[in-house]
Amino acid sequence: MAMIDTHLHLIDQSVLTYPWLSGSEALNRNFLYEKYATQAHRVGITHALHMEVDVAPAEIETETDYVASLARQSGNLIAGAISACRPEEPGFAAFLQRQQINPFVKGFRRVLHVMPDNLSEDPLFRENIKRLGGTGLTFDLCVLPRQIDKAIALVDLAQDVQFILDHCGVPDIKANGLEEWRGKITDIARRPNVTAKISGVVAYADAETWRLETLEPYVHHVVESFGWDRLVWGSDWPVCTLGGGLSTWVAATHALLSGCSDDEKARLFSGNARRIWKLR
Repeated sequence: MAMIDTHLHLIDQSVLTYPWLSGSEALNRNFLYEKYATQAHRVGITHALHMEVDVAPAEIETETDYVASLARQSGNLIAGAISACRPEEPGFAAFLQRQQINPFVKGFRRVLHVMPDNLSEDPLFRENIKRLGGTGLTFDLCVLPRQIDKAIALVDLAQDVQFILDHCGVPDIKANGLEEWRGKITDIARRPNVTAKISGVVAYADAETWRLETLEPYVHHVVESFGWDRLVWGSDWPVCTLGGGLSTWVAATHALLSGCSDDEKARLFSGNARRIWKLR
């Protein structure tokens, strides 16, 4: 079954600067397209969206240009980019205008799970997120369970913006954080302008001990809460290497969906992504 990977990160330290990598020894090296593509072809991935990697702010548009240059190469899997952005800054409106004329840009993300909890409550931040309404550009929410209430407030203020909840809402699987997380997911799933991304969860489990049963209650609750028309899939490569790697995560996903119909799986793996981001 064809798969669209909606969450691919590429790291090329010869081109871009990643300040956060100094605190992540396991990821502080290059993860280039060629290595990803070899693995992606083996597991059935036919298209990918590049997800911003929190480069130095001055290099945000450089990152998009770099990924676009890769995508222009014959046979490349990359079909678009989710760009970094800074909605809390006055220059966002002009930045948005530049991105709107670039068909390669499919949406935006401002990493929130490593930022102060109140960043999304800033009036300018909220005003700028509302600017996405009517543009067809999405906004990815990468938040911790304790921040989901604040994400909901943002979603409710911008009801004509399509939001994507990354990594099943970042549950703390390693610490058995199911109960704290479960109700927050149920609540945000009531918002029709939010789609959930089945991605990243292997990196939140114990890398040495997780089994399929470890992930099952988290993934199944997201599926049950959002329904098959509001789900997409992502690899979160190379972060997924912290929990077993791309092929392990793809195999786990197929196993977790073993009782689902082909139509349901097709919507999750490709159909919804094609519709949301207008991919061919």
